Amino acid sequence: MKFRWILSCMLLLGSAAHGGDQGVTPTEIRLGASQVLSGPLGSQTIQYGEGARLMFDSLNATGGVHGRKITFTSLDDGFDPKRAVENTRKLLDDQKVFMLFNSTGTAQTAAVLPMLKEAKTVLFGPVTGASGLRENFNPYVFHVRASYAIEASHMLSQLKRIGVKRVALFYQDDGLGRALQAEVKKASEAEGLPLVAEVKSDPASPDMAAAAQAIAQANPQAVIVGTAGMTFTNFVKAVQGTDVHPVFYGFSVASLDLIKNQLKDKSRGIILAQIMPSLRNTTIPVVVEYLNLLKAKSPKAVPSASQFEGFVHARLLVEGLRRTGRDLTTESFIQAMENGKEIAFGRFTAQYSAQSHNGSSYVELAIIDSQGRLRY
Repeated sequence: MKFRWILSCMLLLGSAAHGGDQGVTPTEIRLGASQVLSGPLGSQTIQYGEGARLMFDSLNATGGVHGRKITFTSLDDGFDPKRAVENTRKLLDDQKVFMLFNSTGTAQTAAVLPMLKEAKTVLFGPVTGASGLRENFNPYVFHVRASYAIEASHMLSQLKRIGVKRVALFYQDDGLGRALQAEVKKASEAEGLPLVAEVKSDPASPDMAAAAQAIAQANPQAVIVGTAGMTFTNFVKAVQGTDVHPVFYGFSVASLDLIKNQLKDKSRGIILAQIMPSLRNTTIPVVVEYLNLLKAKSPKAVPSASQFEGFVHARLLVEGLRRTGRDLTTESFIQAMENGKEIAFGRFTAQYSAQSHNGSSYVELAIIDSQGRLRY
């Protein structure tokens, strides 16, 4: 009896110690994500997934990583942190994924952090640039994209440099919006360029007409828009219907494709922070790789900035898996990423250490031209 009790304890301890190594078989690596696949941000997030799967499908067609093919399951959380937690639990307990990949949302990412340590599972490439998720180091989280703080700093620095004095902020009152608001305020203080107005919108019952009027009363030369999806475009439409004509600045989470689709020729002049290289820069190998794979899959497909971002996240993960080798565990992956050298895709680079998992700091500002293209 005593022997059986000791044996049971050893088996339980062994299971707990390797809890994060499920989802890896001799032929498969299972990935999963809770993502915003419906609502105002849904169409953009779907593009991230399409880009990632383009990479994974190409890889799998040539045998995968060290003989293992990648499967990727996405569950819709509708931008609800509670649903994100429920989805993540399903992915870990039912789908038994090895790693969480490209989950979306600031509040959603924060909500699942306690589960990572419990399950000894890595979250790679969450789609959020919130500083709080970077400053509070978590050994199980690997960021890819640059932070919102770097994006906000670039915006305010440029505005000050070109002599703009009156800058307003519009943001949606949710996890993403509040994170962007905080970064804009820090950057405005650092540049000595105070905001003339801060206008927020209730995500449950947005009143864009009222928000636009509040912006118009402040009469800004530029408006930084702290949101994404249809909220971004609906706000811009409302302001364009007033008597003021500010320049709009958006963060990288704002989709160029959606902006062009919704605003048409009125998208011209909008400035967007970009955390990935230009798709027009074919001197960068990862850009060429994406464009060639997209054309091979669908010759008439139109390249997408959001799709490309998902592709780069997947490409970086694949490189990490290759560096880890055949003996793939959560611990061996973390060590390979922390001890490895810089991963470079042309001008886009990412590097990790035992002290920082922040990845890339690449940010550029680009303006939408008359053809709906970004000019860097």
